[in-house]
Amino acid sequence: MPLPIEDYALIGDCHTAALVGRDGSIDWLCIPRFDSGACFAALLGGPDHGRWLIAPFQGVRAVRRRYRDGTLILETEFETDEGTVRVIDSMPLSNERWDIVRIVEGLSGRVRMRTELVIRFDYGSIVPWVHKAHGTLLATAGPDTLELHTAVCTHGEQMKTVARFEVGAGERVPFVLNYRPSHVPMQPAIDPEQTLLETQREWLEWSQRGSYRGRWRSEVLRSLITLKALTYTPTGGIVAAPTTSLPEQGGGVRNWDYRYCWLRDATFTLNALLLAGYTGEAVAWREWLLRAVAGNPADLQNLYSVTGERRLDEVELGWLPGYGGAAPVRVGNAAARQFQLDIYGEVMDTLHLARAAGLATEPHAWRIQRALLAFLDTHWREPDEGIWEIRGPRRHFTHSKVMAWVAFDRAVKAVEHFGLDGPIDAWRRTRDAIHAQVCDAGFDARRNSFVQYYGASDLDASLLLIPLVGFLPPDDARVRATVDAIQRELMAGGLVLRYATATGVDNLPPGEGVFLPCTFWLADSLALTGRRDEAEALFERLLALRNDVGLLSEELDPHTGRMLGNFPQALTHMALVNTARLLSLPQHRIKHSCTRGERPAAVAQTS
Repeated sequence: MPLPIEDYALIGDCHTAALVGRDGSIDWLCIPRFDSGACFAALLGGPDHGRWLIAPFQGVRAVRRRYRDGTLILETEFETDEGTVRVIDSMPLSNERWDIVRIVEGLSGRVRMRTELVIRFDYGSIVPWVHKAHGTLLATAGPDTLELHTAVCTHGEQMKTVARFEVGAGERVPFVLNYRPSHVPMQPAIDPEQTLLETQREWLEWSQRGSYRGRWRSEVLRSLITLKALTYTPTGGIVAAPTTSLPEQGGGVRNWDYRYCWLRDATFTLNALLLAGYTGEAVAWREWLLRAVAGNPADLQNLYSVTGERRLDEVELGWLPGYGGAAPVRVGNAAARQFQLDIYGEVMDTLHLARAAGLATEPHAWRIQRALLAFLDTHWREPDEGIWEIRGPRRHFTHSKVMAWVAFDRAVKAVEHFGLDGPIDAWRRTRDAIHAQVCDAGFDARRNSFVQYYGASDLDASLLLIPLVGFLPPDDARVRATVDAIQRELMAGGLVLRYATATGVDNLPPGEGVFLPCTFWLADSLALTGRRDEAEALFERLLALRNDVGLLSEELDPHTGRMLGNFPQALTHMALVNTARLLSLPQHRIKHSCTRGERPAAVAQTS
């Protein structure tokens, strides 16, 4: 059986990331990029699909974990019958090389340890040629080479590299695993102790640059560090998660590749970074966005690679059994070829937020936006696959139309507030036409609620965004009734489901966990409608769902409390930051911000 998802922690170098289990095993690592092939894929199979274990030989009584404050340096303490050891895991922040540094520190007694290094390139499918040269273990297959540097004597055993060693109180035993393209000459080995100090210094400097001073500061900082770790530094792109195919239902088929950048997350991302004062990262994200969407507006995708690549063909890896037997394992994402109206609104909203927050403008940004609007003006009446990227028939999803309204609303405000040029009267007419259509066809008067799509009677958690994007004020009776309906009908264990999968709207077998970002949206909606005590209670409950090192997944099994879906999930951590900021505002500030018809937690509204 695999470790529970919540038993993993994240380390990363802002190029890629690894998942480290409570048992001391690195079970997932794609290198050199987030979306590269995995050399450790035990997460989606077993040890023979690749992992790197460093742990006591036997007799573990207790395990304690923590991140060093303000950093992504992980410390795992093993209390054993023989004594206590600490494994310190980190990845140096470098644009020139890729390393994992693991240091075993003896705290008490003398503890027998073991290490098992199983390298399997290309998602566990390729066994490398392993040999030693000049005291360094080299593993090469095709374009990839990994080098292990350590003073511990290792040997081969059944296609694995293994060793046993001892560590006493006050002793430290380092290991460094370096990646390089196989055609590149060996680089000098790094000093693990000095590198660890430098990595800590760089993370602390980054954390101390943050300006967030609202409530729940330590929880917000941990989420911000997680978002930083999911950033691809060379381009500024931020991946939705560092993993693929962690299931949204135990043993099910809802297994998707999240190692890409979603336009839908753009506004949440930019706002979270700006709220915390990380202007450089916010600018880099906006620049990635502008490069990604450049071109024919008809070709706009909802997701791209970290460098903006568009061809993300989805394939299934039949040799991997999947996490807990949840197959298929997928790499690539076919949703990139879907038609999704809402992303036009997200792009417009993100660039509007950037202007409102005072980011330096890009001369070509407005020309790109006008091209997107021209396309949207002739296509907003069409059905689409919607925010949840359904794999069933296209429909007129209410949320998609709301975000089309957002696109034209922000265009009108760009002219009104920033003096940009454009056919404002035509945009106003389109904005009003979309609004009227949504209020007519997207609202079911019989059930007194907005619905998932035109003609349906089912609910959808994305309807919680209606007041959050300014489509209707929070005190509108239809908004309040929709929030009440979602609380009555779309919750399990006190947390929010995306939608009722039993309806077959997504053409997949029914069943999935509760969706944590949607539950943050509910907390936002409760705060906006004056139900602050309920909002704060729900937010505190969500904080309590974080694992022992402060990480959250996309979903949760409401029956078992186990995390589900790819991990850690950027959208969940973005939502945490935005909700914390909203709940940090006095109620009169929240009420005032809603009068402007924009996102009430937006940095320009709350500063």
